[in-house]
Amino acid sequence: MTPPDDATLTISGLPPEGAGRILLIACGALAHEILALKRINHWSHLDLQCLPANLHLWPDRIPAAVEQAVTDHRANYDRVFIVYADCGTGGLLQAKCAELGVQMVEGPHCYSFFEGNAAFAAKAEDEFTAFYLTDFLVRQFDAFVWRPMGLDRHPELRDMYFGNYTKLVYQAQTNDPALDAKAADCAKRLNLAYERRYTGYGDLATALTQVAARATAP
Repeated sequence: MTPPDDATLTISGLPPEGAGRILLIACGALAHEILALKRINHWSHLDLQCLPANLHLWPDRIPAAVEQAVTDHRANYDRVFIVYADCGTGGLLQAKCAELGVQMVEGPHCYSFFEGNAAFAAKAEDEFTAFYLTDFLVRQFDAFVWRPMGLDRHPELRDMYFGNYTKLVYQAQTNDPALDAKAADCAKRLNLAYERRYTGYGDLATALTQVAARATAP
């Protein structure tokens, strides 16, 4: 499967194909990475549904959206796995998953599981002034950062929002010079120091490998 363009993933997400025994319900911002892992590992028994990535602009809506997706599709699969971290829901998503009897990726947010939750936690005290971007968020910087914060209309707000940050950390899932250049430009626009850190897929790969293996175990 080829993922739709980022604008579609942001607004509409990605419907499941109805194939495979395990349904992954994920954030649209993770579609490229999950589909790449499916392709590399030949996980044809895993199907993918992505909810709109722009739910991250309203984290309180994520638990209800996940619940609706589980309710709509779980009867068609042997198992459902939620590919969201807490994502700003304040524990509400984890509570909803427990209520629904489905598991989810561990971690407070995708920055943590891409870095590796243990590694991210170890850096937390030294990087509390870092602002993070992933591949998807670099590509969609204007849609998720610049315009929602009003910086396109009022650039003077930059200091109010980012005055306490010192650097932008681009957590690169891929080695793409064009994305590196765009991330560096994002840092410049925010007047922050720039650091590129290759993370690959981090704990996302580990979690999905475990899901895929359990699905094939006798």
